[in-house]
This record gives sequence, structure tokens and C-alpha cells, in this order.
Amino acid sequence: MLDSCGSDVNVEHGAWFGSGRGVSLGDRSAIGLDALVIGPVRIGADVMMGPRCVILASNHATSDAGVPMNQQGFVDDRPVVIEDDVWIGANVVILPGRTISTGSIVGAGSVVTKDVPPRTVVAGNPAVVVKNR
Repeated sequence: MLDSCGSDVNVEHGAWFGSGRGVSLGDRSAIGLDALVIGPVRIGADVMMGPRCVILASNHATSDAGVPMNQQGFVDDRPVVIEDDVWIGANVVILPGRTISTGSIVGAGSVVTKDVPPRTVVAGNPAVVVKNR
């Protein structure tokens, strides 16, 4: 189902990984209920994830205004990295190419459009730094 999967993981009901290609899950990490994870995505160890999170490493091409977007295909994948000891709240969206660094927290309902520094709490749409841990 995934490229690699650590030990003692928890994948909740309804989580979907597409083909699972490019997705790795570290030891003692959890994927939330009804999550959507489209790789390449690397999830480290001891990661907690609430329900209904969306993690995307791919995006549609939209650069040619003379061609309908649904006919332009996709841009190159931009991997998502979620490092160790991260808590991702419910209904979070993580966009292509982002890194959530070690020890960080992403508040529920946030949209991550920029990298998250280590041991930082971010929240909002777009997610902004709330405090350091």
C-alpha cells in the first residue's frame, strides 16, 4: 500500500493514498480518519494526524490561459516532508513542496503554504507562526 511503513503505525478508516507510490510512514506515526495523502510524501516517526487532512505533492498545470486547465496535465511533483514528532490537527491542508519540521504543531483547519520551522506552532489560512515551542 505504501513505499515503506514503519512499525507500530495506525492508519485510520477511510485514509486514501492513491497508488501509495512515493509515500513513506515512520515508526509510531498515525494517519487520521479519511485523510488524503498523494505522494511523494515522507512522514517521519511519532507523527500524529487528526481526521480529514489533505497532503498533496502534485498540482495541475495552469500556465496556458489559451488551453482549458483540465487539458494541461500536471506540473512536476514537489515532495512533502513531515519530520519527526509533529502534530497535524484535523482538516489541515498541506500544499506541494512544503516541509513541516521536527517538533512542530499545525493547528486544525490550517492551510500550509510555506515551510514550518522546527518546534513552531502554526495556524490559519494561510498558516502563520503563532508561537515557538
